Amino acid sequence: MTDVQRPRISSFVRHGQRSYGAVVDGGIVDLGARHGTRWPTLDAVLADGALDELAESATGESPDFGLDEVVFDIPIARPGKIICVGVNYPDRNAEYKDGQDLPPYPSIFIRFPESFVGHDQAIVRPPESEKLDYEGELVLVIGREGRRIPEDAALDHVAAITLANEGTIRDWVRHAKFNVTQGKNFDRTGAIGPWLVPFEHERQIADIELTTRVNGEVRQHDRTARMMFGFKYLISYISTFTTLKPGDVIITGTPTGAGARLDPPVWLKPGDVVEVEAEGVGILSNRVEDEL
Repeated sequence: MTDVQRPRISSFVRHGQRSYGAVVDGGIVDLGARHGTRWPTLDAVLADGALDELAESATGESPDFGLDEVVFDIPIARPGKIICVGVNYPDRNAEYKDGQDLPPYPSIFIRFPESFVGHDQAIVRPPESEKLDYEGELVLVIGREGRRIPEDAALDHVAAITLANEGTIRDWVRHAKFNVTQGKNFDRTGAIGPWLVPFEHERQIADIELTTRVNGEVRQHDRTARMMFGFKYLISYISTFTTLKPGDVIITGTPTGAGARLDPPVWLKPGDVVEVEAEGVGILSNRVEDEL
């Protein structure tokens, strides 16, 4: 199966009703309408280890409605954990100018589901700060429970991949002596999506080109093969201290080029459009608005 042919599974709202389905040429196959009794949400599909079965059920089906008829939601509505990795690309590490070529362990922090919106929805700049920034990242979605997972078995626990704009309020990550939680968790400042691409094999994620654009201008560009801490290591390391469960999300780090690192810094403002693109996954696109 080629990248183009891989099924894409989305969560969405239509006429006020939440559902999920397969994005195909011409629209969406409403799989929630077909399988909702068994699996009320995509979270339930992952808990049952049935994402591949779900995707296969869309084979040969015609779309039930067009993409312009739905509002995209974050694919996993209620992930048990959203675990984020900081400083995971060499050029990003060099921005810190601390003389450390390679940190001994990855930097880890947590985000809440309410801090994200879905594809094509507005991310918001809060009234407390104008320093809203972007961070384009590849996301792993866990499909199989595990604790102290060895690296050679780590990818067996991945159900799907997707994208994130891990939007950040920069001055609020410096409100305390040692804390980034506040600046990473303002409601609706980031995005996840546009859909889940079921994980098939290591080649699918070994060397993905990852690009972030603001108003069409490339701001971030790198490849996952250059990550300092690879996908297998991250799963193994994180599962040392917490049990990974189906539906948990690991946001794996952003390349250099965020607005905070430009000279002078350039912050997102209302009307801007941020696109995060990865080959084999798609484009996560979000406009920026002020929070009302």
